[in-house]
Amino acid sequence: MQNRSTDRRVVVGALRIAAGAAVLVAIVTQIVSRVAGGVFDPAEYFSFFTIQSGLINIVILAVGGVMALRLPHDTVVYTTVRASVVAYAVVTGIVYNLLLRGAPERELVGPQWPTEILHVVAPIVIVLDWLLSPGRPALPWSALRVALVYPVAWLAYTLLRGVATGLYPYPFIDPATNGWGSVIAYIAGLTAFIFALVALVIAYGRRFGRPAGAAAPSTRRLPRVMQRSRGEAL
Repeated sequence: MQNRSTDRRVVVGALRIAAGAAVLVAIVTQIVSRVAGGVFDPAEYFSFFTIQSGLINIVILAVGGVMALRLPHDTVVYTTVRASVVAYAVVTGIVYNLLLRGAPERELVGPQWPTEILHVVAPIVIVLDWLLSPGRPALPWSALRVALVYPVAWLAYTLLRGVATGLYPYPFIDPATNGWGSVIAYIAGLTAFIFALVALVIAYGRRFGRPAGAAAPSTRRLPRVMQRSRGEAL
């Protein structure tokens, strides 16, 4: 049974590394396409939530891949960050496909497949990784405190930059679109949605994950075996 679990961890590790590489290739392809087209603005490009969260995804998938190849289970710190990243991936996919898909001013220069990788494939892979991968410790509810750290920091930067330059990465947070009332409503809704998603992710992990700090099955059985052996010897 332990060998089967180890084999699954190896497969998970390889898939995570491959997924992280795919996200990296998608981002690099977009940058190269924009540079070739003479429209690459680093300040603009790296201000998108999708791109920043995509870079986070690369790190999380790469670290998680190596961890799966080397350790029998993921660490609590890694899983805490990963729980929030799952929510960010879901938000990225939903917001793009419901609000931004097909908007001409938001279509990226170059081939379309990197956009699909970042907004469709990567979110699906990250969610499936959370649902199906072995070795995930159950998290305490205090892990929710991490959920909004990055979104709040991104939002503060985005609004300050927008006020200073008049440039916003998305129309729904641009007050010129429908006014500040609409911006505040979107911010409140997305904040609540992210928090609820992370709570749902943690709840799933607590229901089906490995209790944090629990010993591996083989080590829990060892004292019983030793105790039975002693009894037989006596």
